[in-house]
Amino acid sequence: MQLDRFPTDAELAREYASAASNDYVDEEPGQRAAARRALERIERYAGPGRLLDLGCWVGFLMAEAERRGWTTVGVEPSEFASERARTVLGLDVRTADLFDAELPERGFDAVVMGDVLEHLTRAGEALDRAGRLLAPGGVLVLLLPDAGSRVARLLGRRWWSVIPTHVHYFTRASARAMLERHGYRTRFVATDPKDFTVRYYLEKGSGYSPRLSRALVRAAQAAGVSDRLWAPDFRDRMIVIASR
Repeated sequence: MQLDRFPTDAELAREYASAASNDYVDEEPGQRAAARRALERIERYAGPGRLLDLGCWVGFLMAEAERRGWTTVGVEPSEFASERARTVLGLDVRTADLFDAELPERGFDAVVMGDVLEHLTRAGEALDRAGRLLAPGGVLVLLLPDAGSRVARLLGRRWWSVIPTHVHYFTRASARAMLERHGYRTRFVATDPKDFTVRYYLEKGSGYSPRLSRALVRAAQAAGVSDRLWAPDFRDRMIVIASR
């Protein structure tokens, strides 16, 4: 599935260059926990070695990878996020578009695209670019919403992953098909829940029922669990690991 009207590359470039948010920064412990879970899965097939994170945002996955012995490079179009990754975490992050960034071909044992492919009008070209960057035996890792999940089908246009900057919507079957069309073999597919605080999830419910959301946040605070990490698996996100 895809948007009726694709934004132009120039429109997307402007949006992503100016993107700035502290939501994920404030949820750093959960983001790092999710990154560690993804890295454990990646390391079944590659590394630790050289890891490229395309669309790395503020760099939490890269930071966790370096703790595990990886050497990392990141590419991020957002000036806010890439600057923070460099200055706060000391990471090698280039402020650039994944198509234009200067990177060594066959230079990486793992290329990660976390919450990236669904944002791109040229998704197939992105897979081709990633393939050229992979070293022999390396793996491509996709983290993305699963539009074929029961939750997505039940909620339809009210599904929380339906947002203006998601131009493509993949199912497990269509992700496999696209990877095969671009010369990949799928090695692993599983659900990929995100770790956030209880408060974060309950506050996001305001898009469906503001009054109920506020009541649940107050109840969680009263119970002393609002800052507890929570990773409910709605089975509507997936991790896909593939090789050339």
